[in-house]
Amino acid sequence: MTTSKTPTQTTATITSTTCQSLWDKAYPIIIKETEKHPFLVSMVDGTLEENNFRYYVQQDVLYLKDFIYCLRQLSLKKASTTKDKKLLCDLADGAEEVEIALHQSYIKQWNTNGEQQEQEQMPNTLLYTSYMRRIIDGSDTTYGEGLAALLPCFWVYMHVGNCMLKLRDELDKTNNNDSSNQLLRPKHYNDWIDTYAGDEFENDVNNYIQLVNDELQQLKQIEDHFMMACKLEHMFWDQAITMMEWPATTI
Repeated sequence: MTTSKTPTQTTATITSTTCQSLWDKAYPIIIKETEKHPFLVSMVDGTLEENNFRYYVQQDVLYLKDFIYCLRQLSLKKASTTKDKKLLCDLADGAEEVEIALHQSYIKQWNTNGEQQEQEQMPNTLLYTSYMRRIIDGSDTTYGEGLAALLPCFWVYMHVGNCMLKLRDELDKTNNNDSSNQLLRPKHYNDWIDTYAGDEFENDVNNYIQLVNDELQQLKQIEDHFMMACKLEHMFWDQAITMMEWPATTI
């Protein structure tokens, strides 16, 4: 997927204006900044510190467990058709098989003792997962609101994956022409980019966007949830740069 796009375009196949209007509103406010987030850019140019990537992966594994829970609960409690229920379950299965498997493979490589340490959700992770679960588990929230709260995890990742792929191609082309400036990028950074810029993930995102387009009616609430989740995506990478931890306490 190396087709060049203008900054506000996405690779998703939009079949109605509903999701595109959400994107158009969020793009100049937060997504445009996310595209050039230092965590993502430094992953592409190979300068991201390994400790920052490890921190991110550990937190993302914890996040994905809640994200998968939310997909399954959305299917079980709020989806009204058999088709929707199946798609949500399939997406949950896919996230479990592909994304968590990818991250767990990193963790196993890093764990020299062969034992995985128990991790806790750091502040921005907990903020994001708590927000999602409140929308999904809330008795006063709609199916459409739940779909919107989970949409950025699919869509923003696909978008930044493609932005990173384009930047990687440009950098690699430049470095291949300059033997004195060869780019050293860890293989697992390339694997991460290829996963989220890949056709399989794009297909999942397009299916989810179609689901959202078919459902969304209460546009104001939907916009609020989509915008908040986009901001939380950005903050998740902020956290990985600073390697945020909970304040020390003697209690």
